[in-house]
Amino acid sequence: MIMDFDMEKINSLKVRVRVCGLHLTEKGILLLKHEGIGKNGFLWSPPGGGIESNENARSALVREFKEETHLDILVEDFCFTNEYLDKHVHAIELFFTVRVVGGRLKLGQDPELKKQILTEADYLSFEHINKLNTPNKHNAFQFCSDASQINKLRGYYFFKNI
Repeated sequence: MIMDFDMEKINSLKVRVRVCGLHLTEKGILLLKHEGIGKNGFLWSPPGGGIESNENARSALVREFKEETHLDILVEDFCFTNEYLDKHVHAIELFFTVRVVGGRLKLGQDPELKKQILTEADYLSFEHINKLNTPNKHNAFQFCSDASQINKLRGYYFFKNI
């Protein structure tokens, strides 16, 4: 299901390099709910977004986190790369651990989109994440079922959904 924003214009099957931040607390991992994405109409995934031509991966992640969550972060360790390909999107995502150093969690927006698809920002427990249907959570959660595992993911992962 695609809502009334022009996803094809944004992605148009060009390879898009994205950054994503993993922030864990005793409450869980910070995730954003994206409406209109995925087979079941929504997707929970870590904050992040596209790298612009004038920035590096770390500065892009700092910017994206601020836009989407109103949190200030320090980018820490590089963890893994996720490549995703379907008929609408081809993305290479670089995942980093992050530390929050300021701000207060508040749902932000994606400035690339006319109609906003971000509908929630929350710390989800892995118990909650494990109960979600696979199409409703980022592919990275196929490789981990608790907080200790997500920070240990290393390497390259590829998901094709065509």
